[in-house]
Amino acid sequence: MPNGLSLICMLLLSLPASAENWPTEQWPTGPTITGPALQALETYAFPPRSEATREGIRTDALLVVRDGQLIYQRYAGPTNADTPHLTWSISKSLMATLLGVAYGEGLFKLQDPAARFYPPLKKHPDMSIADLLHWASGLDWQEDYEYAPLKSSVVAMLYTRGRGDMAAFTADHGQYSAPGHAFRYSSGDSNLLAAALKNMVGPSRYADYPWTALFEPLGIRHAVWETDATGTFVASSYAYLTARDLARIGLLMARDGRWGDRQLLPRDWVAFNREPFARFQPGQDEAVPGGHWWLNRAVGGASQPWPDAPADTFAALGHWGQAMYVIPGEKLVIVRYGDDRDGSYRHNELLKLALKAFAGKVQP
Repeated sequence: MPNGLSLICMLLLSLPASAENWPTEQWPTGPTITGPALQALETYAFPPRSEATREGIRTDALLVVRDGQLIYQRYAGPTNADTPHLTWSISKSLMATLLGVAYGEGLFKLQDPAARFYPPLKKHPDMSIADLLHWASGLDWQEDYEYAPLKSSVVAMLYTRGRGDMAAFTADHGQYSAPGHAFRYSSGDSNLLAAALKNMVGPSRYADYPWTALFEPLGIRHAVWETDATGTFVASSYAYLTARDLARIGLLMARDGRWGDRQLLPRDWVAFNREPFARFQPGQDEAVPGGHWWLNRAVGGASQPWPDAPADTFAALGHWGQAMYVIPGEKLVIVRYGDDRDGSYRHNELLKLALKAFAGKVQP
């Protein structure tokens, strides 16, 4: 017969483990958040704005998931809960996530030559898939936008001479460094990955692959991903998701690639996404690049890019203020869509205010 202590231990072991929250068709909801901290966040994210001048912060959607539960959402302007919003360069991190599924299928290795999967890169035989994921192809790419359109590689790729075949346009660029030796942010690198994926999975699977491999397993029902004239997904820019659907990607990454009882992304793939690129120099960009994700890590003696957020914060970021922040230690996923034209939006400010409003709350 067990003694009293043994009986207590047996009873504790027989109790069910704390159930994880996962979205099905809808997100499970948590307790409503109120109070001054939330008011301060909303004052920052949803201020009055001059539509005539397009100046100031314009948030179209702000959504927060904590521990798998939807605890906050607010929409503005033409955007609502069912609107697939243009993600701009968040598309790059979506492509990295999709590639993770292909990696788990054994279709490629990180150090494989990119030319193996995209033959126009044969003149760059040392360029690897990992180099492209680090935005370190070595191609002489100019990621300039509205303020310098005449010298911009990305404007030409998306809108003029490169738009018919974006990967081929990118591959035609010369080199400015050896592959893997220097970071230079490039939408072209992302579109080379999209072209490589076509040969990894085969043309018969490619057109449906984002849906069959990633979106459908996560319950994402309303995604749109545009292609160029060759049928290659525009991985740099043109994926559209609702805020609630994008948060599913965030929860997948927050839980190290696991969705329910399925390891959809290998753990070593997620670890690669969240490892800083070793040759990145502080000040080269607004955050530290990982494997096609952005990291809040201190590198090279510099401080964290977002000092008021935990060091484990990582993000998918896009033009004009699109952002999805993942904070594993706080079990938070924050999706923010916007249309910020004047550069006044600050990632650190929103993260600071959101953490005050949502982090560390005791579940009822």
